[in-house]
Amino acid sequence: MSERETEEREQEEERGSTEGHEQDSDGDTGEYEHHGETRDHGGDDGDAIEFIDVKKSFGANTILNGLSLGIPENQISMILGPSGTGKSVCINHMVGLLYPDEGDVLVHGESVPQMADDELFAMRKKFGVLFQDGALFGSMNVFDNVAFPLRQHTDKGEDEVGDIVNKRLKEVGLAAAGTRMPNELSGGMRKRAGFARALVLDPDIVLFDEPDSGLDPVRTALLCELIMEIHEENGGAYVVITHDIMSARRVAEYIAILWKGKIVESGPADELFNSANQFVRQFLAGEAQGPLGME
Repeated sequence: MSERETEEREQEEERGSTEGHEQDSDGDTGEYEHHGETRDHGGDDGDAIEFIDVKKSFGANTILNGLSLGIPENQISMILGPSGTGKSVCINHMVGLLYPDEGDVLVHGESVPQMADDELFAMRKKFGVLFQDGALFGSMNVFDNVAFPLRQHTDKGEDEVGDIVNKRLKEVGLAAAGTRMPNELSGGMRKRAGFARALVLDPDIVLFDEPDSGLDPVRTALLCELIMEIHEENGGAYVVITHDIMSARRVAEYIAILWKGKIVESGPADELFNSANQFVRQFLAGEAQGPLGME
């Protein structure tokens, strides 16, 4: 090869290396090559919650890295993703327990980080939350656990409190369990009691933090049916945080896939289960082969 040909080859390789670097920095390849597609949820009522380019780090550990997502009104939405990818951090931002380092979180169009303390307190009354284990008070029976938000946050008399609590316990199939203590309940019953408590203030938004955690497949299916039944009756925005794909198939109307602090893809559930995205296909099918590994 002549000296001139050698020089031309080196210049061509240098151009290729530069182009590859530029493509990676734009996000077309590399760490975020599978991220970015967001479809309209198809609802007529707008978004109950909106994340706008949210970034959140704990020390050197970046959890959310430019998260943009709208949670639709009057639908059951699911935020799915691998374990440890920041799903529960999203819930904490929704209710103002955490604030973004950058970006904004809106609830019904109002900026959560910009709220004064009294506004934040009022905003939180819009939410009901079902925690992973039900989070019942061990020293209170089921009735008093469910009544707790009413007694703390309203001026209702005990007769009215009793009517509301009994109604919600009946809805979740615990009408006869009001006098039982949490340690006398199965895992599924504790979650249903927690669900009843999440509903007593008639919230506009109900958050479920991995409600299927620790349940066997049958009780998970029954809880999913209960969530759908209660939503059909009460409406509102239901947000389920999980990595359980069967639960998503049963109840989700809208799905967002979270990975590496950003949304990979979001949209109506039936469209995501037929997605062409390599990561989404792997995750929703539970396959070993694909972009997601053991890291």
